[in-house]
Amino acid sequence: MRIDVVSIFPTYFDGLTLSLLGRAQSTGILDLSVHDLREWTSDRHRTVDDTPYGGGAGMVMKPEPWGLALDELAAPAETVSETPRPTIIFPSPAGEVFTQATARDLATREHLIFGCGRYEGIDERVFEYAADLGEVRLISLGDYVLNGGEVAVMAMVEAIGRLIPGVVGNPESLVEESHEDGLLEYPSYTKPSIWREREVPPILLSGNHGAIATWRHEQQLERTRQRRPDLLG
Repeated sequence: MRIDVVSIFPTYFDGLTLSLLGRAQSTGILDLSVHDLREWTSDRHRTVDDTPYGGGAGMVMKPEPWGLALDELAAPAETVSETPRPTIIFPSPAGEVFTQATARDLATREHLIFGCGRYEGIDERVFEYAADLGEVRLISLGDYVLNGGEVAVMAMVEAIGRLIPGVVGNPESLVEESHEDGLLEYPSYTKPSIWREREVPPILLSGNHGAIATWRHEQQLERTRQRRPDLLG
């Protein structure tokens, strides 16, 4: 998979070179590039924002640099006759909510472009123009506002990237996770069996895999009832 990220703070994404995603890049499973939006400015101040039409507080990101960035990054490869259109994602508190199902869907795409907004957001015409170049998705991490899109993109790339075949060493570890079956994950334990007078549930030491599976499912249901009853409908 190819992922391009556009931001005015490209060093924000240095953490994506670590751990599993870093290894996926070094082995060629993931092609991740981070770009500075200011590379597509033309004035000596490398300006990316201006005052909003209609008045109001804050600044709005200008369309010109975004248009040039998208023209370059969304352009089909010269060596490929039919390159799939990219999926262009802008983090936005006004977008659809990001879920595990969203991550699974996006993990099947060949090319993702993430645009990190700042200030009061990006000129609306950028989204309209981007729709001519690919599928546009405005996506929110939840009902709150961040200073910019970088944190949201970090979270989405992590969630999407680990679902790409070959990124996680043991693919079975992706199956029994929170939200994969609509429930929260069951609690996990390891050695020692007694720690500070707290014991591991005896069922996990029984060797009865059928009973353990039943217990874990019951724990999923109970944990979901307590913490996320909305998931149970």
